[in-house]
Amino acid sequence: MGVSISMYGIIGALIGLVIFKGGFYGVLIGFWIGQGVERMLKSQNQEEGSFQGREHTRHGRYQSGGFQGGFQQQYSRQAVQEQFSKSLVILSAEVMKADGKVIKAELDFVKQFMVQQFGHVQAQRYLPVLKSAIDQQSNIQQICANVSQMMPVQQRSMLVQYLFGIAKADGHVSESELRVIERISSFLRIPNYEFSQLKSMFYKDAGNAYKILGITKSATDQEVKKAYRKMAVEHHPDKFAALGEAHVKGAKEKFQKIQDAYETIKKERGM
Repeated sequence: MGVSISMYGIIGALIGLVIFKGGFYGVLIGFWIGQGVERMLKSQNQEEGSFQGREHTRHGRYQSGGFQGGFQQQYSRQAVQEQFSKSLVILSAEVMKADGKVIKAELDFVKQFMVQQFGHVQAQRYLPVLKSAIDQQSNIQQICANVSQMMPVQQRSMLVQYLFGIAKADGHVSESELRVIERISSFLRIPNYEFSQLKSMFYKDAGNAYKILGITKSATDQEVKKAYRKMAVEHHPDKFAALGEAHVKGAKEKFQKIQDAYETIKKERGM
Protein backbone atom coordinates (compact mmCIF):
# COMPACT_ATOMS: atom_id res chain seq x y z
CA MET A 1 0.00 0.00 0.00
CA GLY A 2 1.42 3.45 -0.99
CA VAL A 3 2.13 6.33 1.35
CA SER A 4 -0.86 8.61 1.89
CA ILE A 5 -0.59 11.84 -0.10
CA SER A 6 -1.24 13.89 3.02
CA MET A 7 1.96 12.56 4.58
CA TYR A 8 4.37 13.90 1.92
CA GLY A 9 4.88 17.27 3.60
CA ILE A 10 5.64 15.61 6.94
CA ILE A 11 8.00 13.11 5.34
CA GLY A 12 9.79 15.91 3.50
CA ALA A 13 10.18 17.88 6.72
CA LEU A 14 11.69 14.88 8.50
CA ILE A 15 14.08 14.38 5.61
CA GLY A 16 15.13 18.01 5.77
CA LEU A 17 15.63 17.68 9.53
CA VAL A 18 18.07 14.80 9.03
CA ILE A 19 19.96 16.36 6.12
CA PHE A 20 20.48 19.77 7.65
CA LYS A 21 21.13 18.48 11.18
CA GLY A 22 18.08 20.07 12.77
CA GLY A 23 18.30 23.40 10.96
CA PHE A 24 15.01 25.12 10.35
CA TYR A 25 15.60 25.71 6.67
CA GLY A 26 16.29 22.03 6.10
CA VAL A 27 12.96 21.18 7.68
CA LEU A 28 11.15 23.82 5.66
CA ILE A 29 12.84 22.85 2.39
CA GLY A 30 11.89 19.22 2.98
CA PHE A 31 8.35 20.23 3.89
CA TRP A 32 7.88 22.34 0.77
CA ILE A 33 9.32 19.63 -1.47
CA GLY A 34 6.93 17.13 0.08
CA GLN A 35 4.07 19.59 -0.36
CA GLY A 36 5.08 20.09 -3.98
CA VAL A 37 4.78 16.38 -4.63
CA GLU A 38 1.45 16.31 -2.81
CA ARG A 39 0.14 19.21 -4.90
CA MET A 40 1.14 17.51 -8.13
CA LEU A 41 -0.45 14.22 -7.12
CA LYS A 42 -3.70 15.86 -6.11
CA SER A 43 -3.85 17.70 -9.42
CA GLN A 44 -3.13 14.48 -11.29
CA ASN A 45 -5.78 12.59 -9.33
CA GLN A 46 -8.38 15.28 -10.03
CA GLU A 47 -7.67 14.98 -13.75
CA GLU A 48 -8.01 11.21 -13.50
CA GLY A 49 -11.25 11.56 -11.58
CA SER A 50 -12.67 13.79 -14.29
CA PHE A 51 -11.62 11.33 -16.99
CA GLN A 52 -12.95 8.34 -15.07
CA GLY A 53 -16.26 10.16 -14.55
CA ARG A 54 -16.59 10.63 -18.30
CA GLU A 55 -15.79 6.96 -18.86
CA HIS A 56 -18.46 6.01 -16.34
CA THR A 57 -21.03 8.14 -18.17
CA ARG A 58 -20.03 6.79 -21.56
CA HIS A 59 -19.97 3.09 -20.73
CA GLY A 60 -22.20 2.96 -17.66
CA ARG A 61 -20.00 0.33 -16.12
CA TYR A 62 -16.89 1.97 -14.59
CA GLN A 63 -16.54 1.20 -10.91
CA SER A 64 -14.47 3.81 -9.06
CA GLY A 65 -12.06 2.27 -6.58
CA GLY A 66 -11.93 -0.96 -8.58
CA PHE A 67 -8.72 -2.71 -9.58
CA GLN A 68 -8.30 -0.71 -12.78
CA GLY A 69 -8.90 2.64 -11.08
CA GLY A 70 -6.58 1.78 -8.19
CA PHE A 71 -3.84 0.64 -10.54
CA GLN A 72 -4.09 3.78 -12.67
CA GLN A 73 -4.01 6.01 -9.61
CA GLN A 74 -0.96 4.24 -8.18
CA TYR A 75 0.82 4.38 -11.54
CA SER A 76 0.12 8.09 -11.99
CA ARG A 77 1.41 8.88 -8.52
CA GLN A 78 4.63 7.05 -9.25
CA ALA A 79 4.99 8.82 -12.60
CA VAL A 80 4.53 12.27 -11.07
CA GLN A 81 6.96 11.47 -8.26
CA GLU A 82 9.47 10.23 -10.83
CA GLN A 83 9.19 13.43 -12.87
CA PHE A 84 9.54 15.66 -9.82
CA SER A 85 12.46 13.68 -8.40
CA LYS A 86 14.38 13.73 -11.68
CA SER A 87 13.90 17.48 -11.92
CA LEU A 88 15.44 17.91 -8.46
CA VAL A 89 18.39 15.69 -9.38
CA ILE A 90 19.04 17.51 -12.67
CA LEU A 91 18.90 20.97 -11.06
CA SER A 92 21.24 19.71 -8.36
CA ALA A 93 23.68 18.54 -11.05
CA GLU A 94 23.63 21.96 -12.70
CA VAL A 95 24.92 23.58 -9.52
CA MET A 96 27.46 20.82 -8.85
CA LYS A 97 29.13 21.19 -12.27
CA ALA A 98 28.85 24.98 -12.45
CA ASP A 99 32.53 25.65 -11.77
CA GLY A 100 33.80 22.91 -14.11
CA LYS A 101 34.49 20.29 -11.46
CA VAL A 102 32.42 18.17 -9.10
CA ILE A 103 33.59 18.67 -5.51
CA LYS A 104 33.29 15.74 -3.13
CA ALA A 105 31.54 17.79 -0.44
CA GLU A 106 28.80 18.77 -2.90
CA LEU A 107 28.49 15.22 -4.23
CA ASP A 108 28.18 13.87 -0.69
CA PHE A 109 25.58 16.52 0.11
CA VAL A 110 23.41 15.54 -2.87
CA LYS A 111 23.89 11.80 -2.32
CA GLN A 112 22.84 12.16 1.30
CA PHE A 113 19.81 14.12 0.20
CA MET A 114 18.88 11.45 -2.34
CA VAL A 115 19.21 8.64 0.21
CA GLN A 116 17.10 10.47 2.75
CA GLN A 117 14.56 11.58 0.16
CA PHE A 118 14.20 8.37 -1.85
CA GLY A 119 15.76 5.63 0.31
CA HIS A 120 18.93 3.65 -0.50
CA VAL A 121 17.39 1.55 -3.29
CA GLN A 122 15.77 4.43 -5.15
CA ALA A 123 18.80 6.65 -4.58
CA GLN A 124 20.91 4.08 -6.44
CA ARG A 125 18.46 4.32 -9.33
CA TYR A 126 18.91 8.11 -9.50
CA LEU A 127 22.71 8.05 -9.41
CA PRO A 128 22.90 7.37 -13.18
CA VAL A 129 20.49 10.28 -13.72
CA LEU A 130 22.78 12.48 -11.66
CA LYS A 131 25.88 11.32 -13.56
CA SER A 132 24.16 11.83 -16.90
CA ALA A 133 23.01 15.32 -15.90
CA ILE A 134 26.57 16.19 -14.85
CA ASP A 135 28.06 14.87 -18.11
CA GLN A 136 25.43 16.21 -20.50
CA GLN A 137 23.58 19.41 -21.27
CA SER A 138 20.03 19.66 -19.92
CA ASN A 139 17.14 21.88 -20.94
CA ILE A 140 17.05 23.75 -17.66
CA GLN A 141 14.52 26.29 -18.87
CA GLN A 142 11.98 23.56 -19.67
CA ILE A 143 12.64 21.73 -16.42
CA CYS A 144 12.11 24.93 -14.45
CA ALA A 145 8.92 25.64 -16.41
CA ASN A 146 7.60 22.22 -15.40
CA VAL A 147 8.55 22.76 -11.76
CA SER A 148 6.89 26.19 -11.81
CA GLN A 149 3.62 24.53 -12.80
CA MET A 150 3.96 22.12 -9.90
CA MET A 151 4.87 24.53 -7.11
CA PRO A 152 3.81 28.03 -5.94
CA VAL A 153 6.48 30.72 -5.71
CA GLN A 154 7.13 30.21 -1.98
CA GLN A 155 8.07 26.58 -2.60
CA ARG A 156 10.18 27.47 -5.63
CA SER A 157 12.01 29.96 -3.44
CA MET A 158 12.82 27.17 -0.99
CA LEU A 159 14.09 25.07 -3.87
CA VAL A 160 16.53 27.85 -4.79
CA GLN A 161 17.59 27.95 -1.16
CA TYR A 162 18.31 24.21 -1.33
CA LEU A 163 20.48 24.78 -4.42
CA PHE A 164 22.43 27.42 -2.52
CA GLY A 165 22.92 24.78 0.15
CA ILE A 166 24.62 22.51 -2.41
CA ALA A 167 26.91 25.30 -3.54
CA LYS A 168 27.76 26.16 0.07
CA ALA A 169 28.54 22.53 0.98
CA ASP A 170 32.27 23.16 0.45
CA GLY A 171 32.12 26.35 2.50
CA HIS A 172 32.08 28.79 -0.41
CA VAL A 173 29.64 29.80 -3.17
CA SER A 174 31.69 30.54 -6.29
CA GLU A 175 30.82 33.16 -8.91
CA SER A 176 30.04 30.43 -11.47
CA GLU A 177 27.74 28.64 -9.02
CA LEU A 178 26.04 31.91 -8.24
CA ARG A 179 25.40 32.59 -11.95
CA VAL A 180 23.85 29.14 -12.45
CA ILE A 181 21.58 29.48 -9.42
CA GLU A 182 20.59 32.97 -10.54
CA ARG A 183 19.71 31.56 -13.97
CA ILE A 184 17.63 28.78 -12.44
CA SER A 185 15.94 31.28 -10.14
CA SER A 186 15.04 33.42 -13.16
CA PHE A 187 13.55 30.41 -14.98
CA LEU A 188 11.59 29.58 -11.81
CA ARG A 189 10.21 33.15 -11.89
CA ILE A 190 11.54 34.07 -8.45
CA PRO A 191 11.29 37.86 -7.91
CA ASN A 192 14.64 39.65 -8.02
CA TYR A 193 14.32 41.02 -4.49
CA GLU A 194 13.59 37.52 -3.18
CA PHE A 195 16.63 36.08 -4.94
CA SER A 196 18.82 38.87 -3.54
CA GLN A 197 17.66 38.09 -0.04
CA LEU A 198 18.33 34.36 -0.52
CA LYS A 199 21.77 35.10 -1.96
CA SER A 200 22.65 37.29 0.99
CA MET A 201 22.20 34.30 3.30
CA PHE A 202 24.87 32.26 1.49
CA TYR A 203 26.99 34.62 -0.60
CA LYS A 204 28.77 37.16 1.54
CA ASP A 205 29.77 40.60 0.30
CA ALA A 206 30.02 44.12 1.68
CA GLY A 207 26.49 45.06 0.65
CA ASN A 208 24.78 42.14 2.38
CA ALA A 209 22.99 44.20 5.01
CA TYR A 210 21.49 46.47 2.36
CA LYS A 211 20.37 43.51 0.25
CA ILE A 212 18.63 41.91 3.21
CA LEU A 213 16.58 45.09 3.62
CA GLY A 214 15.97 45.25 -0.13
CA ILE A 215 17.74 48.58 -0.65
CA THR A 216 21.05 49.88 -2.03
CA LYS A 217 23.91 51.74 -0.38
CA SER A 218 22.65 54.94 -1.99
CA ALA A 219 19.51 54.88 0.17
CA THR A 220 19.08 57.78 2.56
CA ASP A 221 18.92 57.24 6.32
CA GLN A 222 15.17 57.81 6.16
CA GLU A 223 14.82 55.20 3.39
CA VAL A 224 16.86 52.74 5.47
CA LYS A 225 14.53 53.22 8.44
CA LYS A 226 11.46 52.88 6.22
CA ALA A 227 12.78 49.68 4.62
CA TYR A 228 13.57 48.21 8.04
CA ARG A 229 10.11 48.98 9.39
CA LYS A 230 8.47 47.47 6.30
CA MET A 231 10.53 44.26 6.48
CA ALA A 232 10.08 43.98 10.25
CA VAL A 233 6.30 44.19 9.90
CA GLU A 234 6.16 41.70 7.03
CA HIS A 235 8.33 39.11 8.77
CA HIS A 236 7.37 39.55 12.42
CA PRO A 237 7.01 36.08 14.00
CA ASP A 238 3.60 36.92 15.49
CA LYS A 239 2.14 37.01 11.97
CA PHE A 240 3.05 33.35 11.48
CA ALA A 241 1.71 31.96 14.76
CA ALA A 242 -1.34 30.39 13.11
CA LEU A 243 0.81 28.53 10.55
CA GLY A 244 2.62 26.34 13.07
CA GLU A 245 5.89 26.14 14.96
CA ALA A 246 8.10 25.58 11.91
CA HIS A 247 6.90 28.79 10.27
CA VAL A 248 7.34 30.73 13.51
CA LYS A 249 10.94 29.50 13.84
CA GLY A 250 11.65 30.52 10.27
CA ALA A 251 10.12 33.93 10.81
CA LYS A 252 12.21 34.43 13.95
CA GLU A 253 15.39 33.58 12.07
CA LYS A 254 14.51 35.90 9.18
CA PHE A 255 13.47 38.64 11.63
CA GLN A 256 16.81 38.33 13.43
CA LYS A 257 18.69 38.71 10.15
CA ILE A 258 16.66 41.84 9.38
CA GLN A 259 17.49 43.29 12.78
CA ASP A 260 21.18 42.41 12.42
CA ALA A 261 21.27 44.04 8.98
CA TYR A 262 19.68 47.22 10.32
CA GLU A 263 22.10 47.36 13.24
CA THR A 264 25.04 46.90 10.85
CA ILE A 265 23.92 49.81 8.68
CA LYS A 266 23.23 51.97 11.71
CA LYS A 267 26.76 51.41 13.04
CA GLU A 268 28.28 51.99 9.61
CA ARG A 269 26.45 55.31 9.22
CA GLY A 270 26.50 56.41 12.83
CA MET A 271 22.72 56.62 12.86
